[in-house]
Amino acid sequence: MKQRPRIYYTESQKALMWERWRQGDSLQQIAQLFDRGHSSVQGVLAASGGIQPAPRCRSRLALTLAEREEISRGLVAGCSIRSIATRLRRAPSTVSREINRNDDQGRYRANLADQAAWERARRPKTCRLVENRTLAHVVTSKLQLQWSPEQIAGWLKRVYPGNEDYQVSHETIYRSLFIQARGALKKELLEHLRRTRAMRRLRHHTQKTDNHGKILDAVSISERPATAEDRAVPGHWEGDLLCGSGNSQIATLVERQSRYVMLVKVVRKDTETVVKALIKHARKLPHELYQSLTWDRGKEMADHKHFTVATTIQVYFCDPRNPWQRGTNENTNGLLRQYFPKGTDLSGYSQAKLNAVARRLNERPRKTLNYQTPAERFHRAVASNG
Repeated sequence: MKQRPRIYYTESQKALMWERWRQGDSLQQIAQLFDRGHSSVQGVLAASGGIQPAPRCRSRLALTLAEREEISRGLVAGCSIRSIATRLRRAPSTVSREINRNDDQGRYRANLADQAAWERARRPKTCRLVENRTLAHVVTSKLQLQWSPEQIAGWLKRVYPGNEDYQVSHETIYRSLFIQARGALKKELLEHLRRTRAMRRLRHHTQKTDNHGKILDAVSISERPATAEDRAVPGHWEGDLLCGSGNSQIATLVERQSRYVMLVKVVRKDTETVVKALIKHARKLPHELYQSLTWDRGKEMADHKHFTVATTIQVYFCDPRNPWQRGTNENTNGLLRQYFPKGTDLSGYSQAKLNAVARRLNERPRKTLNYQTPAERFHRAVASNG
């Protein structure tokens, strides 16, 4: 099997990743910035548990790249270590150690030496929970009791006032859990946290950001064509998910003019699965009879632009907390509860069974249609567009 090339990101790209991660963007949204898969972004962020590493800086006492280039030129010119050190205003021992440390078969290369020095300078500060194993044991025992890191930190301040050896911030506990390289707390303790994420996310960035829970680039129902609003022509649909027990669901679609119903089997309610199922179903109808789709603000249609690109069908969304704006679908879902009572496991229904239920509902006369059936109205529209 052909091996995929490894993806590398520049430091500026990684900085942008962390900025968007702090703002609450999902892995998928961040990956779209680079036209990459979300797994490549996850690899960068997960390496430090979703916690951005502190920015590194060089010590003011360390040799600079310019100084190392001066050493390289001096060695090529045959200058002594003492004369090179004099020009750099450094101790001869400093220059000597630099040459010995970065000697490559009798040759000294400034760029390689500078990069090697930067890598060797990685000396992370020892975590307090590593230095004080008694404290780490106390923290572990409280985590196993489902105490939150903030509760543990506050309890330690109250029980051991003034004792710095038994004080630790809740952020240090989180970092020790999510950054396993610290070697302080075992990864298995993550399962005792209220939110068992694999990476750390600050609550105010994930729950209080402007775009949290919102569908990006959603087109409001107010922009829906007037012909859809007054039911003048067929081809404008409303949709939603009808949920059952065991996290099961089916997609329900109803045509506004004829009240014709279609049911679509979906195995999961993530946006990729739902949109893929709707695309497949939409291709069964001529375009004249499927011009628009109005949906609630459910996240299952977050990838609505993919649906539109694949089908040329525009998706419109109700205003937030106003599902009644797609009243035709809401009413139809109520009728469908006669066939799928609340608490029914919908995962056992095949597409053929769903089609049979839809057929029975479409063949029932409707008062709003002067007691014609939705099937009659819809098939008449199909014939006129045939």
